Amino acid sequence: MRNPRQLLALIPLLTLALTAAAPAQAQTGTLTGAITDAATAQPIVGAVVTVEGTSLTTRSGPGGRYSIVNVPAGEQNVTVTRIGYLAQRRQVTVAAGRTEVADFALLAGPLIPDSIAAVRGVQPAGPEVRIMLRAASSIAGSGRGFLPDFNTESYANIGENDFKLVSASPLSTFSIDVDRASYANIRRFIQDGERPPVDAVRIEEMINYFPYDWGHLSGEHPFAVTTEVWEAPWTPGHRLVRIGLHAQSIDTGDLPPSNLVFLLDVSGSMSSPDKLPLLKKAFALLVAQLREQDRVAIVVYAGAAGLVLPSTPGSEKDEIAAALEKLQAGGSTAGGAGIRLAYEVARENHIDGGNNRVILATDGDFNVGASSDAEMVRLIEKARESGTFLTVLGFGTGNLKDSKMEQIADHGNGNFAYVDGLLEARKVLIEELGGTLLTLAKDVKLQVEFNPARAAGYRLIGYENRLLADEDFNDDTKDAGELGAGHTVTALYEVVPVGTEVPRAVDALRYQPGPDDPPPAVFEGELMFVKVRYKDPDGTTSKLLEQPVADRVRSPSTDFRFASAVAGFGMLLRDSPHAGDLTLNDVVRLGERGKGDDPRGYRGEFIRLVEATRDLGLLKARGEGGR
Repeated sequence: MRNPRQLLALIPLLTLALTAAAPAQAQTGTLTGAITDAATAQPIVGAVVTVEGTSLTTRSGPGGRYSIVNVPAGEQNVTVTRIGYLAQRRQVTVAAGRTEVADFALLAGPLIPDSIAAVRGVQPAGPEVRIMLRAASSIAGSGRGFLPDFNTESYANIGENDFKLVSASPLSTFSIDVDRASYANIRRFIQDGERPPVDAVRIEEMINYFPYDWGHLSGEHPFAVTTEVWEAPWTPGHRLVRIGLHAQSIDTGDLPPSNLVFLLDVSGSMSSPDKLPLLKKAFALLVAQLREQDRVAIVVYAGAAGLVLPSTPGSEKDEIAAALEKLQAGGSTAGGAGIRLAYEVARENHIDGGNNRVILATDGDFNVGASSDAEMVRLIEKARESGTFLTVLGFGTGNLKDSKMEQIADHGNGNFAYVDGLLEARKVLIEELGGTLLTLAKDVKLQVEFNPARAAGYRLIGYENRLLADEDFNDDTKDAGELGAGHTVTALYEVVPVGTEVPRAVDALRYQPGPDDPPPAVFEGELMFVKVRYKDPDGTTSKLLEQPVADRVRSPSTDFRFASAVAGFGMLLRDSPHAGDLTLNDVVRLGERGKGDDPRGYRGEFIRLVEATRDLGLLKARGEGGR
């Protein structure tokens, strides 16, 4: 039952969040089908499918499949566009209450539809192409259209990790990161024909966006640690070491009961189609997966925060869906008040032994109340002690506050994802539901000790904002990352063997042991020693895993090749001085050799993104020549 304070909080929201939804179309049907390559018959992921004259649009997902509901009955013109293919337009007859199948086979061609190129009088090359791609995106009904002239998106500055001398810094310590937001965000930029900002590129999040196969998991711990050693593709003579953590998967039907609080931003900045309208569709996917033992409450915030839906059993899907559908955007953004109320509601409905979680969905534009990053972090850190974890979902363009959302997720024992469409929402909230909603290990830290008899230097690729002091590894009061059911985490180290010059490193130390003073011979075959500390989700004392890594280069697994391709692409996007002579063509070749079975098409989509970056000349904008 609502308390008086919560009832009063509803008053400012009556015109914002409880406006009656428009009546549904009386005569509608469903349009579905598959998008394939006309030459190879391979599925195309990420093609934009639009019903002209309506706001109905979607992107093709795994297997090239798409589906659009509530299509007005009658003759409809359907357009399909995808970077690297000719646009295709077809008239389809949709019958009321029925499902019409319309498959499309696209021909490879210019990066934009020929008709648009003819109107503008330009060839598909150079900076004008990027402008036209944005126009094509608008015509295709992507929901974004032209990027606004006034852009207030913010990203935290990232200073790329340089090489360190083993003799000076034999230990490397960091917190794991299972966020995926960066990859989805840079995909959005590239699909709009734009180069992503350098600080939007977090290489570890790009690598960890993709699922990897680590084999069977056994033992007393909820995850396994696996390592591989290979030659670095971008610098011959250097080693590339892959460290992988793989958490056990849990069938969604076996998940413990969930006490969820949807904390939804309904401020005026959320009004565009890629924000609140997409948010409502995304959360409807999650609602459809709820079980009778699960509970959901909905808290919204705009000029004030209020409880729109009290904690409701998952069996009441229609009631939850109706509350979502009524939400409308307007007003300023009282993010701090919303977070406080959401945690209060979660605490009041706490399930012992269950999954207690706040899911915050926003563009991150907190501008009323506790708005500074520092205030938000302190609020979240205090609230997490109640045992309620946090998931942050970012939406939209133009004023995305990536830096703020990532920070509060990290400090709230949670994870951060960017949702650029329903396909990404499905990946985050359905395919990765176990990892999103169930934490198996918290405060997970890695520490690597390098053997000076084998390694002269090293650098950690990515994780710049996850670095820890070496002494933090054994300090159980230090917060670190969380690992959810089915999550995989990959970390890559580039290692310089003894006898090879370490680039960009400090001078050797005068008083410290060097490579001429090796450790005992019993360790001389080891390249490094990996240690992992973690706590149980409700624990306060950490547990330790340890294992050595032999200095033995072997033929890499398919997953290792692909992870290397993603890392290389990230380095090129960041203008990294460590990329050597690597080119986008090299990345494509690495990606193709690491594509494997790719049942959902994620890796194939990555390869096409790299090809689009190359063909659009996005890297040349900053003078990278033929890369």
